[in-house]
Amino acid sequence: MTSYLLQRLMLMIPTLFGIMLISFVIIQFVPGGPVERMIAELQGHGGGATSRFAGGGSDMGAPSSAASVGESSAYRGAQGLDPEFIKELEKLYGFDKPAPERFWIMLKNYARFDLGESYYRDARVIDLVLEKMPVSISLGLWSTLIIYLISIPLGIKKAVRDGSTFDFWTSAVIFIGHAIPAFMFAILLIVVFAGGRYFDIFPLRGLVSEEWADLSWPMRIADYAWHMVLPVSAMVIAGFASLTLLTKNSFLDEINKQYVLTARAKGLSENQVLYGHVFRNAMLIVIAGFPAAFISIFFTGALLIEVIFSLDGLGLLGYESVINRDYPVVLGTLYIYALIGLIMTLVRDVTYVLVDPRIDFGGRTA
Repeated sequence: MTSYLLQRLMLMIPTLFGIMLISFVIIQFVPGGPVERMIAELQGHGGGATSRFAGGGSDMGAPSSAASVGESSAYRGAQGLDPEFIKELEKLYGFDKPAPERFWIMLKNYARFDLGESYYRDARVIDLVLEKMPVSISLGLWSTLIIYLISIPLGIKKAVRDGSTFDFWTSAVIFIGHAIPAFMFAILLIVVFAGGRYFDIFPLRGLVSEEWADLSWPMRIADYAWHMVLPVSAMVIAGFASLTLLTKNSFLDEINKQYVLTARAKGLSENQVLYGHVFRNAMLIVIAGFPAAFISIFFTGALLIEVIFSLDGLGLLGYESVINRDYPVVLGTLYIYALIGLIMTLVRDVTYVLVDPRIDFGGRTA
């Protein structure tokens, strides 16, 4: 197992390299980069904005001569601007170097977790990630845990009572939950419970109240839980269907195997058979899906929920960065996402062994 873990850790390096290389190459072909956006803003607001951006009294914001007007440029809308000013913009955003050199510099910086600085937020990317991460972790962690706490017992119950009235009606509820997106449930919960039309029980926005810092610790915990009820509920309602059906099908597959019949023939009770023999084998596939479920909710599933409930998390940060072409934030958050995803995959394999010691990854050949 130790050799396998070391191999997986070493494989993370080329995997991260491939992810960042593909992302970097794609970004090079995306139109409307930061230089183009700044040129468009300057052309729209006149030379005054350019002068302020360039740094006070410099006259680089205006065309230096009529010869520069209409001069060819690699950037759309750059005609009429001083070529020297365009070079200053490229230097400011780091585009004054060839793409391979910029990629190599980025890799060296990322190796020591220097993710650069945002183009528009006047902050380091790592600080932005650390600032937004508690919100996304709160949504992802609590949603995933509650989904598992609901789906596993419900899936087991459906497997044991397969074909019954209970199985039929719970399946109907599951299919409804699976068919309706999380943001629709979020809007419904706001209308019903957040002052939208009926009740005004839960807060509409934010992770905590404005006076949270002045509260005692018990009240802080209660305030935090109070704010999390609606967004987490929306994600749980929309997310438990797949795991419930996966658990049910996994248990049904194990229940029909020979070793279960043998255990029953030995006189073991149904609970002893179910939780002493079937549970460990059936849960393997469920455990294998935990990292993927967590990563999905953590990074993508919460995006619209964060927007609807005004929760300033990683999903909203990534979305706004893509829209604004804030490349350091886009690539920096992607690097963090990929690293956490690889680590969670490794955790999944370790959990496999803890659940079923018969699995030996160390015995695999390379």
